[in-house]
Amino acid sequence: MHIFEQKQCQTMAEEIRKNTFINEELFEAFCSTPREIFSPLKMHAYRLDALPLMGNQWISSPLTVAKMTMALDFKDADSVLEIGCGSGYQAAILSKLIRRVFTIERIEKLAISAIEKFKKLNYANIHVKFDDGQNGWKNYAPYDRILLSAYIEHIPNVLFDQLENNGILVAPLLIGNQQFITKFTKKDGEISKEVLDECLFVPIKDGKE
Repeated sequence: MHIFEQKQCQTMAEEIRKNTFINEELFEAFCSTPREIFSPLKMHAYRLDALPLMGNQWISSPLTVAKMTMALDFKDADSVLEIGCGSGYQAAILSKLIRRVFTIERIEKLAISAIEKFKKLNYANIHVKFDDGQNGWKNYAPYDRILLSAYIEHIPNVLFDQLENNGILVAPLLIGNQQFITKFTKKDGEISKEVLDECLFVPIKDGKE
């Protein structure tokens, strides 16, 4: 990155840290990931705002990315599956923290665009699949962590099946009329749930486009 981009990334990371707790590893990930590459609105890329993408999709607010990532408790994780690649920014952040990142996108143009961005930035540990993410990605399962980047009412059992024992799944869950970042932990085949912060995501959808 250029010095100007680095300064913008660091300023944004400091703003995130003022609003929510992030550890040093995640702070450094934000500092070293150029959000403007993933945002169509370059001039607004380093604000703490969600921004529109193609296909009625959005790039999440950096603050939301921070909360979702911290909820993953990523320290000892070796692999993560993301459902809903979108712009690719969340996967890019995860790639700085977890050795193997697998991400699924149901909109082909977004999947292709994300692959191009990852190649441009030499993020070789991110693997992208064009598919309906609600079925997971069985080839590389089980995963230490799973993250959903679209809200859902009920987590498909197939995703819990692909979660490693002692693994964590984080998703925006619709509870009543509100969405909440929700952390699920799998231990000895049992799933426990912890409801965290309120959030706002687009809904998960079936099929491919």
